[in-house]
Amino acid sequence: MKKKLLSALLSVAMVSALLVGCGDKAATEAPAADDAATEAPAEETAAAEEATGTGKVYYLNFKPEVDEAWQEIAAAYTEATGVEVKVVTAASGTYEEVLKTEIAQSEPVTLFQINGPVGYQNWKDYCKDLKDTELYNALSDKSLAVTGDDGGVYGIPYTVETYGIIYNNAIMEKYFATADAKAASVDEINNFDTLKAVVEDMTAKKDELGIQGVFASTSLLPGEDWRWQTHLANIPVYYEYKDKGVSDLADLEFTYSDNFKNIFDLYINNSTCAPTLLGSKSVTDSMAEFALGECALVQNGNWGWGQIADVEGNVVNADDVKFMPIYTGVAGEENQGLCTGTENFWCINSQASAEDQKASEDFVNWMISSDEGKNYMVNTLGNAAPFTTFGDDEKPSDPLAKEMYRFMEGGKTSVSWNFTTFPSQAFKDDFGAALLEYCNGNMTWDDVKNTVVTRWAEEKAALAQ
Repeated sequence: MKKKLLSALLSVAMVSALLVGCGDKAATEAPAADDAATEAPAEETAAAEEATGTGKVYYLNFKPEVDEAWQEIAAAYTEATGVEVKVVTAASGTYEEVLKTEIAQSEPVTLFQINGPVGYQNWKDYCKDLKDTELYNALSDKSLAVTGDDGGVYGIPYTVETYGIIYNNAIMEKYFATADAKAASVDEINNFDTLKAVVEDMTAKKDELGIQGVFASTSLLPGEDWRWQTHLANIPVYYEYKDKGVSDLADLEFTYSDNFKNIFDLYINNSTCAPTLLGSKSVTDSMAEFALGECALVQNGNWGWGQIADVEGNVVNADDVKFMPIYTGVAGEENQGLCTGTENFWCINSQASAEDQKASEDFVNWMISSDEGKNYMVNTLGNAAPFTTFGDDEKPSDPLAKEMYRFMEGGKTSVSWNFTTFPSQAFKDDFGAALLEYCNGNMTWDDVKNTVVTRWAEEKAALAQ
């Protein structure tokens, strides 16, 4: 993300989400707006709303892990304002399908989520232009919003997250004190060559360091591989987009394929288990290995703090949990920061009644401006809210969120989240499957690269139809 994000986000409240912020966001074709109009709210319902002047809010929540929190928030808002708020939470992996059904009901969803530009293309007939709303005006960095070709604003991010390589500083300091260490401090690790030298030396000294491997297991269990086919893959895509001066491509050349291979090979060859065993490993396994001190590094995001702190028998001191960027060998990466962005955008249903649209606007404004709403955003939902309405006293307290601030305030150039432009979940699943076959020795790296290039083009073409 551009340096602009730094100055814009310095005053926002940040807390670490307990669980990962991306998950399965498969693209599903939305019902046509004309079709949905035949099932618009009944005339008597609209008339009743006009008579009372009060609409209703129907929010379709994406994250099952925060359903209880949203039910509490809905009840609190209704008690405070008298406005009815209904929250329905889609089961994991079913959000798009549920949205497709619920947005066409007689009393449709009024507030929903998209994951970025790709999601907007699926739901643009239902996204209200929010350019003139208080919600958009309060956005710290307006470039974060999802916009249309007409200049309208159709999705507002309500949280910002980051990811990189999490490290246990206590283990790293123990390594730096060993004979002939390849670096004297983490500050000297600012490129791939140095990282590789340190990691391979740590592997050679793992018994001395009391670890089973330098990196936690590279989880490649199907459905658990998003850290590689989405998050890690974001980095080569980011650099290819940057070189070409674009924000999306119909055909990806995967020109930074070798850079992806650099770091991926480093992960799997210096792990707590052999590459051929990674197909049975989950993200939970990886985070537990880190929490139990069995490894020194793990790639994940600021949401991972909860997964570390909650592990029974956790031996990692919070003060020792730090971030470093993901280095891959790209020229100039000494100035690279963490991967910072979002794929959580609020949208208001433009096909809902005017009263319900206004009620939904008022509800999200309350979430980002009232003391009670902001407290829910920060301390209950764990959102890193990118709005000017959050002050310095609402900054995070967990170690990884603090690290996010440290990097943004340190002048490094954040890597923006471009995986929201990845063509489909099918593409990501096929990429992950190819990585597993590579680890099992059944595919060459050229095979993996060909899979990425071919499936990207196929899925982008299908999306354009």
